[in-house]
Amino acid sequence: MEELLEVVNEHGKVLRLLPRSVIHGNPSLMHRVVHVLVFNGNRELLLQKRSMNKDVAPGKWDTSVGGHVDRGETILKAVRREMEEELGITTCEPEFLYTYIHSNPYETELVYTHSCVHSGEISFNKDEIDEVRYWNLNDIMNNLGKGLFSDNFEHEIRTFIQFNHPLSSGRL
Repeated sequence: MEELLEVVNEHGKVLRLLPRSVIHGNPSLMHRVVHVLVFNGNRELLLQKRSMNKDVAPGKWDTSVGGHVDRGETILKAVRREMEEELGITTCEPEFLYTYIHSNPYETELVYTHSCVHSGEISFNKDEIDEVRYWNLNDIMNNLGKGLFSDNFEHEIRTFIQFNHPLSSGRL
């Protein structure tokens, strides 16, 4: 059975339910997603290299964790579920950072971004992710616009830097 997603307005108010296949490919139908920026104790950001089988940004480096908010699910529950499903992380307490709208010709997302510092093991989902590794923020900034990263992640990291989170400026 196909995944049903909630179409929302810019405030996150649910307007209706539609199949994922209808929402993806129609940027006029905004849906909610969660992102988690996972840092280690050295202030390096964990990125995932998306599987070549993904319909969005295959083979691109992307946000540590990202996924749809399921029908009727709270944002925090979606964050915890996605952290566990994608990276096997269950012990990290996510901190809400900000929300923003990301739109491209394929889709429009209302993104709820969280962060956490994690020093434990990463057990990533090999069906969705080809590789994970920690990146220095300077290396990320030096590689923006070079086709390594998903367009969504490039929007995310610029928003994170603009937000001026302590992890982005060398303070932990």
